[in-house]
Amino acid sequence: MTIYIALLRGINVGGHNKIKMADLRSSLEQLGLQNIKTYIQSGNILFESSEPEETLQKKIHNKIEEGYGINSSVIIRTAEELQQIVSQCPFSDQMISEASTSSKGECLHVALLPKAPSKFNSDKLLTYTHEKELCVINGRDVYLLFYDSIRNSKLANNLKKLEVPATVRNWKTLTKLSLMVEEFNHKRSEK
Repeated sequence: MTIYIALLRGINVGGHNKIKMADLRSSLEQLGLQNIKTYIQSGNILFESSEPEETLQKKIHNKIEEGYGINSSVIIRTAEELQQIVSQCPFSDQMISEASTSSKGECLHVALLPKAPSKFNSDKLLTYTHEKELCVINGRDVYLLFYDSIRNSKLANNLKKLEVPATVRNWKTLTKLSLMVEEFNHKRSEK
């Protein structure tokens, strides 16, 4: 069984696309997902399954659409991929520290994509440059560092140039999910 993390786009944001996490867990159990855990209300789901990512992505998307009438992108990463995202941050501790002192809110985010954008579309995004908004594209993940704020950020608004659905999570959420994976693995090894 593989440990997966599903990240739903636009769930419980600004009073829209409301889903109670307890209801979501119950719905996903019906798909055969096991050991389901959620983190905060924005659609971060940790679970185990023996099915491949693409199959899970479709099943979860369809279940949410049928059960809640919400058409939400579902981005999936394995536990190993999530650990790599956290361990391979391209920004130095000094850059993050400087950004956090001037940023309004969280300064470090990752946009997670279901597939890597084309080189052409990546280049389109990377043509936007601003000293207070930085990004690094690493396959299916786009690291974003803001010295001001992600809100009203031109860089964040330009993510659509990648022409791939994306869901963005702040670093605090990703590191918490990474810790949940570690706890999950620890409990697994005790059995």
